[in-house]
Amino acid sequence: MKKFVVLYHAPMDEAAMAAMAAATPEQQAQGMKAWGDWAQKTGDKLVEMGAPLMNGQQISPNGSTANSSKEVSGYSIIQAENMDEAKAIFNGHPHLNGWNSNATIEVHEVMPIPGM
Repeated sequence: MKKFVVLYHAPMDEAAMAAMAAATPEQQAQGMKAWGDWAQKTGDKLVEMGAPLMNGQQISPNGSTANSSKEVSGYSIIQAENMDEAKAIFNGHPHLNGWNSNATIEVHEVMPIPGM
């Protein structure tokens, strides 16, 4: 099996952050239920559920830093036989369920490093 790093992208504007902060524990649990259902369905192909990400920073060769413009909102690690199978795992994924029309999922195959 091959390993894949999955990046979840979504713009996180102030309104989205405020809505998340104002959600009741019941609303938060309901939102996470869809993710739990997806994880259950994915089974042992889900290596690591991952977590939300925020406050990304870009570091330049000269050591300067700037806020990331990539809008990476989370990650997961999965395993699959090939890229087609990896992409199929995300059919019906809750990140793409319409909560944000600009939300996307990016899948990257992890390449082995010779000698490591």
